[in-house]
Amino acid sequence: MRLGVDVGGTFTDLLLHDEKTSRTFQAKTPSTPEDQSIGVAAGVKLICEKAGISPSDIDLILHGTTVATNAVLEGKGSRVGLLVTEGFEYTLHLAKAWTPGPLFGWINMEKPDPLASLADTRGIPERINARGEVVRELDLDAATKLIEDLCSSGIEALTISLMHSYANPVHEKALRDIVAAKFPNIPVSLSSEILPEFREYDRAITTVMNDYVRPIMKRYLSRIEDRLKSDGVRARLHIVRSDGGLMSASAASERPVHTVLSGPAGGVTSTMMLSRRSGFSKLLAFDMGGTSTDVAVIIDGEATISRSTEVGMFPAKVPTLDVRSVGAGGGSIADVSELTGSLRVGPRSAGARPGPVSYGRGGTEPAVSDANVVLGYLPPVLLGGDMTLDVEGARAAVARVGNQLGLSPEEAAKGIIDIANEVMLGALRVITVQRGLDPREFGIVAFGGAGPLHANAMAELLGCYPVLVPTNPGVLCALGFLEADFRNEFVQTYIRSTVGLDPAEIWSRFGELEAKAQEWLVEQEVSQADASITFSLDLRYEQQGFEVAVPVSAEDVRKRGDIARTLADFHDIHERLYGVRFHVPVELVALRVVARGATPPVEEAKLASAGGDVKNAILETRPGYFNGAWVDTPHYDRAKLGAGARVEGPAIIRQYDTTTVLLPAHYAEIDPHGNILIWPVSKGA
Repeated sequence: MRLGVDVGGTFTDLLLHDEKTSRTFQAKTPSTPEDQSIGVAAGVKLICEKAGISPSDIDLILHGTTVATNAVLEGKGSRVGLLVTEGFEYTLHLAKAWTPGPLFGWINMEKPDPLASLADTRGIPERINARGEVVRELDLDAATKLIEDLCSSGIEALTISLMHSYANPVHEKALRDIVAAKFPNIPVSLSSEILPEFREYDRAITTVMNDYVRPIMKRYLSRIEDRLKSDGVRARLHIVRSDGGLMSASAASERPVHTVLSGPAGGVTSTMMLSRRSGFSKLLAFDMGGTSTDVAVIIDGEATISRSTEVGMFPAKVPTLDVRSVGAGGGSIADVSELTGSLRVGPRSAGARPGPVSYGRGGTEPAVSDANVVLGYLPPVLLGGDMTLDVEGARAAVARVGNQLGLSPEEAAKGIIDIANEVMLGALRVITVQRGLDPREFGIVAFGGAGPLHANAMAELLGCYPVLVPTNPGVLCALGFLEADFRNEFVQTYIRSTVGLDPAEIWSRFGELEAKAQEWLVEQEVSQADASITFSLDLRYEQQGFEVAVPVSAEDVRKRGDIARTLADFHDIHERLYGVRFHVPVELVALRVVARGATPPVEEAKLASAGGDVKNAILETRPGYFNGAWVDTPHYDRAKLGAGARVEGPAIIRQYDTTTVLLPAHYAEIDPHGNILIWPVSKGA
């Protein structure tokens, strides 16, 4: 029995899969921002009750967490000390001289304080060049005094990031030994281990970020393991990485920077699985939760892996699934701007507490969910009857906004939803149109608690069909965790021109990285049958600033032949990505080895075919506001819609974890896998 746990800004989602019976069980419980482990423990109890099992029956818990992300965004991380090469104390302050826009953006930019302050930074007398050669020997006596001064000042973690340590980490390791001998309780991160790649600022800020959240993550994981243990849970706990892979809880406590996009990764992983199973090769992942919306592109069953991301205004150079987020969700608050007198929605969110007005937990400001309640898109009862909505309270809150604009409650609610849709449309355009992709060639997968409410409208705006609503959309991220593989990346910067390069230099270095990958697989207890290792080279045209990852077959690595085929692949990939190839020398930048440990797929029981009239699935008929008028709208029970069933819009399709809105001039059909496919009537039969 595997349990996926996804902690969101509003709800904590859980999905339990029983491999023996192919059954799944869902649960949603309010998140507890003050301590996420409280909400997780409550959710585990709830889902065990629903499944009729004991907590000790769970074998594996796969957890996506926002602890690291929230600590950076809220500026509530630990106090970090930083050791750098003497003369480079201002590395974090200088950064990349980036500003959000031209002159106006620079004038208005509020530059954040570095994650490690200058007062907690010390310059160490030493120097290694880019070839890994010692230019200035490490002054051990001076270094020891500086370390004693810094570590006695009250820092909670220490980062060591010296110049060119990716080429030769000997000085970083020597400094770590000094700290371990004199201050064994202070956790230490080496840039040569966290990010053994060139680019000074990226390496420093990524390692500092790791230490900034490390004590917090360690405390959180300790709390959650203690709570689960006290409740009788004996399962192993694994944490989801930003690239969709898994890592052990102990590894996550040491390298939490790899979890900064942990939550959204699960939904993207599930969308990749849906693409392969449904036969739709091009899909847009549309994950709308209570606080934010995350979107991603899936082509041929694969998502793009980015080598860096941003957490707030800080870059983090770690492998991540290429996800774009916007501050629009079911809890996004609507108000009228005092400056312009116009309606605005988000990015402020009602969160889990107090939540939207309709949740009845003390919220007073109208949110997107309240607008959906006013228009009849959300029924008065959610979560299978576990949650009753305050319909009149939502209408009164939306009406207050409408009165300021001279609009009826219905018009104000429609305006709130339209603005939220436009915000999310902007994110979808960034990942499609701005990259030369035509959204009309894609379908859109709707998930998250609010995704199916808005996906039909998003598809209508973009022209991307079908809208695919999976069987467990409200907990799809948790399902993605269950299908995630163990994954880790091992990198070595090695900058050389490929002109006249002896291939043996490359292949021998792959051997060293492969040995590290094999060791990691053993540490993660991955069986040999489930383990796999892939190879790639980071290449670029000479004088380019960015590189392209080019896969290298294991056969080429083993045979140690020439690299002609790899160079040809680089030209092809560069042309596919950027529309051009150049006839200039190619430069090698880095070698990469990715270790994977496969996990069993989640096989659900087959869906029965639709029997009889779909009218038998109607729960009730309620008013719904479509095209400027109230319409009697049937509400269907999704559990009673078998494979092949067809529903005409407008309609509302209800289930435990979400609600799907089917607009007029559209129809929905249930495919053999149980997914809802929404098409415009003009395209259908």
